[in-house]
Amino acid sequence: MNRKLLPWLGLVVRLGLAAVWLYAGATKVGDLAASGRAVHAYQVLPYDVSVVVGAALPFVELALGVLLLLGLATRLVAGVSAALLVVFIAGIISAWSRGLAIDCGCFGTGGALPPGQTPSYLPEILRDLGFLALAGFLLIWPRTAVSVDGALTGEPVEDEDE
Repeated sequence: MNRKLLPWLGLVVRLGLAAVWLYAGATKVGDLAASGRAVHAYQVLPYDVSVVVGAALPFVELALGVLLLLGLATRLVAGVSAALLVVFIAGIISAWSRGLAIDCGCFGTGGALPPGQTPSYLPEILRDLGFLALAGFLLIWPRTAVSVDGALTGEPVEDEDE
């Protein structure tokens, strides 16, 4: 890959993943109780723990989005993003394998689906694998154009010698 284009591709990847986290957090932050119920629908955590996780999750997602938007601690944020996405993928696979009929709650309130409604687990898993690929890209190439990380180090984004 052209080394001069890599920081700009990284910028697109970073802003794309930022948009995902900002949208996911924004759709949940208005109803933290519903977010807790969505986490509980996976039937993995006790109810009280689900409520706390569900209430905290939108703020974590928003924080990840803001940090990625700014390009601050990009590799660390990409690592946390990757770990969170692996947990989300594992949760969806677990719900699917146990025959639960739930909305993942990824971009909204989620929870149990009405009787007769079929969950769409495979598209959700594939979507999250795509987001995981974005996080993986940033883990490998965290230096992106137009970032606080670059401004703090004072290093040019492009290698002038090439």
